[in-house]
Amino acid sequence: MVYIIKFIYGFLLPPGLFVTLLIALGIWAYRRNKAIARMTLVLAFLWYLLTIPFTGVLLTQSLENRYEPPAEASGDVIVMLGSGATSDTPDIDGEGQLSEGAANRLLTTYGLYQQTELPIILSGGQVFPDSGVEAAIAKRQLIRLGVPEDIIIEENRSVNTKQNAEFTKEILQKNRYTKPILVASALQMERAVRNFDRIDIAVQPFPTDYTVNERLVIYPNQFTPSGNDLAFAAIKEYVGILSLYF
Repeated sequence: MVYIIKFIYGFLLPPGLFVTLLIALGIWAYRRNKAIARMTLVLAFLWYLLTIPFTGVLLTQSLENRYEPPAEASGDVIVMLGSGATSDTPDIDGEGQLSEGAANRLLTTYGLYQQTELPIILSGGQVFPDSGVEAAIAKRQLIRLGVPEDIIIEENRSVNTKQNAEFTKEILQKNRYTKPILVASALQMERAVRNFDRIDIAVQPFPTDYTVNERLVIYPNQFTPSGNDLAFAAIKEYVGILSLYF
């Protein structure tokens, strides 16, 4: 009964509501203009596919499963890419907090530091006027966790993955680091690795911040329209990968 109620709600609230409206419009137009009716129903079907979790999970898995965290990290520096931050929200020892994805990366970076005691490069600047400076906030939080300040290097100019790679390369060359361990979200990792490859930097990928399971689980709610944006996030990554070739 719970699944049935959720299924109905899925078509009464956005984005599923638009599927319902398009289907209704297509049925209404069928007797008046069959070509428009067919086009409307096709749009309804495509929008349905884009808004159900099943499609989002498949697209996300196709990216997140490309790299596995190595059994043993091997390198001479840890590079953590930023993923968003607030600027004026209260924290224990200051203002500004990392977003959920960036916080997951921070935990992974800290775990790698505990295992390796390698220096850390934090890459991420202020993306929007109301965003926090990602590298600065991450540095403050790592210091609070006990990481020595003198082994943390801030790269606080970058506002996208392309700049993450380019500005990090400058730091790598300046400090003669040659084997960076790259910490980024599993969803972003393919695009991140390609951006580093493009400028001749070989990295050891260490994906984290997974958004879906490795194993596909099918149940009724996977086919109910949802606003979780999984599919759109994955499509954005594919567009970002394609843009590297233009």
